[in-house]
Amino acid sequence: MVRRLLSRGNSVRTLTAHPERLDPFGGTVEVSPFNFADRSALVRSLRGASTLYNTYWVRFPYRQVTYEEALANTRVLLGAAEDAGLRRIVHLSITNPSEESPHAYFRGKAIVEREIRASRLSHAILRPTVIFGTEDILINNIAWFLRRFPLFFVPGSGDYRLQPVFVEDVAELAVEAGEREDNTTIDAVGPETYTFEALVRRVAEQLGSRAKIIRANPRLALTLADIVGRIVRDAILTRDELEGLMKDPGNLGGSDARLRPGGRRCSCDVKTEEVPR
Repeated sequence: MVRRLLSRGNSVRTLTAHPERLDPFGGTVEVSPFNFADRSALVRSLRGASTLYNTYWVRFPYRQVTYEEALANTRVLLGAAEDAGLRRIVHLSITNPSEESPHAYFRGKAIVEREIRASRLSHAILRPTVIFGTEDILINNIAWFLRRFPLFFVPGSGDYRLQPVFVEDVAELAVEAGEREDNTTIDAVGPETYTFEALVRRVAEQLGSRAKIIRANPRLALTLADIVGRIVRDAILTRDELEGLMKDPGNLGGSDARLRPGGRRCSCDVKTEEVPR
């Protein structure tokens, strides 16, 4: 997103908890620290901007940060954006969030969407499916396993469907959404639908992996992922992610799906909402 914003002549400021990290943009991006506990400082960091591109959330509870705290932090961020005079927020959500979901991750995402719609900011909410590209989680983890182990366990039947979307297309959609004025929700989905097992086999083929791909009880697959995660000190797959993955998302593109101009890798179903002001 940052590269695309800069290429369009925009000034970009990033809010980060780690301002000391190496700057990959050669000083062209202004860096401001943020602290959700200091709302007035957050307002100062946001002042002068017009659009907030929000990717903040937590993948799973970690240390002192729970989903509840992440939700409270998001409310602080929205309030600070309003106080700073921003006109618009572009928010990266997920496919099929629901406040009725049994999983806290999906419930929290749905509540965040509701809070955004209730704010004074105009908004675009992007709901990407499985994202692939540099530093994505799911597909890079699949590739990591296929490279290193002789067996790959597909949880359950493997026939649940995905529509992977390229990270660069999501970034382009986000930038385009920031230039609009309407309140909109966009299902950002790729043009191709795979079953999970077919996707794994496609990745294996691209890698030249000889790993044997077999179906396994989801609990066993999750347990093995947890064991490997403890060894490498990383979360490979969470229970919420697995159960969300195995839930059929339905036909997100639908009959109104359109291929984004110039982007063969991403189709989008755009839903425009009329929200009272």
